[in-house]
Amino acid sequence: MCGIRAVGRKALFSVAVGCLILVGSVMPATAQQAAASPATTPSFLDQVEVFGLADTYYSWFSTKPTGDAQLRAFDQRHNTFSVPFVGFGFSKVPTAESRTGFRLDMGFGRGMRSFHSTEPGGSDLIENILEGYVSYLAPVGKGLQVDVGTFVTPAGAEVTKTKDNWNASRAILYLMGPYYHTGLRVSYPVNDKVSLGATLTNGWNNVTENNTGKTVGGTISLKPTSKLTIIENVFFGPEQTDVSDKYRTFSDTVVSYVAHEKVSLMLNYDRGKEDYADSASKAWQGVALYAKLQAAPKLAVTPRFEWFDDKDAWATGTSQTLKEFTLTGDVAVTPALSWKFEYRVDFSDAKYFIKSDGTTTDKQNQVNFALSYSFSSKQ
Repeated sequence: MCGIRAVGRKALFSVAVGCLILVGSVMPATAQQAAASPATTPSFLDQVEVFGLADTYYSWFSTKPTGDAQLRAFDQRHNTFSVPFVGFGFSKVPTAESRTGFRLDMGFGRGMRSFHSTEPGGSDLIENILEGYVSYLAPVGKGLQVDVGTFVTPAGAEVTKTKDNWNASRAILYLMGPYYHTGLRVSYPVNDKVSLGATLTNGWNNVTENNTGKTVGGTISLKPTSKLTIIENVFFGPEQTDVSDKYRTFSDTVVSYVAHEKVSLMLNYDRGKEDYADSASKAWQGVALYAKLQAAPKLAVTPRFEWFDDKDAWATGTSQTLKEFTLTGDVAVTPALSWKFEYRVDFSDAKYFIKSDGTTTDKQNQVNFALSYSFSSKQ
């Protein structure tokens, strides 16, 4: 330590110079030690994300159905406030420093019962699990990630959680495509423009296997420019109960483009075919078009138009062609809270929509309000 006493100007100057020399000799060494010491590895808890959300709806239908409205995933009840989905979960993304990871995404409410409504083992088997899998990032090239368990499908432009969609109601393509798969998934980033993926699973929407076959899937994601993304998914395998030699083929294409800093466009095209032992194959196809307009810093407006061909009655049980138009306003009340309000109308070339008096009509109007709250420990 440098002690300074009042012993004259020369003595004071000498002591001050000595202090500066001493401090100067110590500081570089301290800086070198700090630079040489390795960065602290984040603890396990620091690497785990905790997240949750709640979706609430109020819907009004012109058909005033007494039960669930047709062609709806979660906004199914007429003139009713509902909480179709409340969820929470934990995840750890595998990295080169910590190669194991996991995800457990739980959900509760009517929405989860709809999500698992076709589960061969019964919805009670897995009703409250949206996703549950373990991961390993293999030291192959840029990192080959392997996931084993139940995971949401990579197909489609829309997802289960309302906050992550441009519209409040789900498109017909969402309803008629796969929701989840159980099995093996691998993914690999070739470079910053191309990513590849593959799956080997029990099939569509089944934790419990319903035949002796398996469904294979492939994904390619292309990003030619910073504004354009193209994702192609294909699935092939047997899906009918106790039938392993008749196959379902499904192709899903999603193209998204940032046309302007305030305008984003998206297209989703699906095509499928299923073979049957006692009849000809059945096919279906559809396309959905989206435009998201950022009208104000906290307000986005999204029109959606959709066309769905089900002439073979595979998806809806009725030979028909469906169209729907949706206009959604999305207000970002806070970073965690969003409010979507929308008008939707569905058309059919058949009298498909059931009214409260038991008669049928070819059109159904809907007014929809959705409030979504979400949180994450990483935000």
